[in-house]
Amino acid sequence: MMPVPIERSSAGDPARTLALLWRDASVVPRRGPARGLSLDAVVDAATELADEEGLGAVTMRRVAEAVGVAPMTLYTYVRGKAELLDLMLDATYARMRRADTGGEPWRQRLTAVATENRALYDAHPWAAGVSTLRPPLGPGLVAKYEHELAAFDGLGLTDVDRDDCLTYLLAFVQAGARARIEARATAADSAMNDEQWWAAAGPLLSRVLDPQAYPLATRVGSAAGAAHGSAHDPDHAFAFGLERVLDGLAVVIERSAPGPAES
Repeated sequence: MMPVPIERSSAGDPARTLALLWRDASVVPRRGPARGLSLDAVVDAATELADEEGLGAVTMRRVAEAVGVAPMTLYTYVRGKAELLDLMLDATYARMRRADTGGEPWRQRLTAVATENRALYDAHPWAAGVSTLRPPLGPGLVAKYEHELAAFDGLGLTDVDRDDCLTYLLAFVQAGARARIEARATAADSAMNDEQWWAAAGPLLSRVLDPQAYPLATRVGSAAGAAHGSAHDPDHAFAFGLERVLDGLAVVIERSAPGPAES
């Protein structure tokens, strides 16, 4: 089976990338007369390019043009897109809004974590398409992880259960973000929104679809379409799905709590 081509973090040299993420002076070029550019400026330019045109637009040549240097000069800062991608991700993590939800019920705390990550993907849609199974272990990611783990404080979870619950929650948010981005891209590519597409496709479908042969598909599909205005409403899917995720995590939490779990 051929592998599906995707962007992934931590695809560069681990030691050098980690040193760059933590701004180790041994690998970060020093500024001076011949270096009027900082590594942060390179990362910011690449991020802005990805935000505006997508991750595919982020090439060493395009980033070099954005910061006003020759491509070969840029290679003295980062050796390629793999290193640059990790730096971009970690920078977006570092700038995330992190609400102080201490003292609130656990469902509100986890809802805050979910909405913060959804906001991240809204601001930086390219990040939703990056596989982070090997995460960029920089200060931004570590601070994000620390903050999100704290949302499970006081619930009696083991460390492994706490990590599992967070991973499950974040996977749901990322999957929903990808669907939302796909919906926007589909509307842009087809030059019509979902309501316009269904207005065109609906009459054609009614000519060939036999309600007697497919009673459930006809009835349920019509009801859902009328309720959401399309076959898929990303906002409704997020709200509905998040409640089901929290319901599922409640089982783990109630099993772990020494007494009745807070709701």
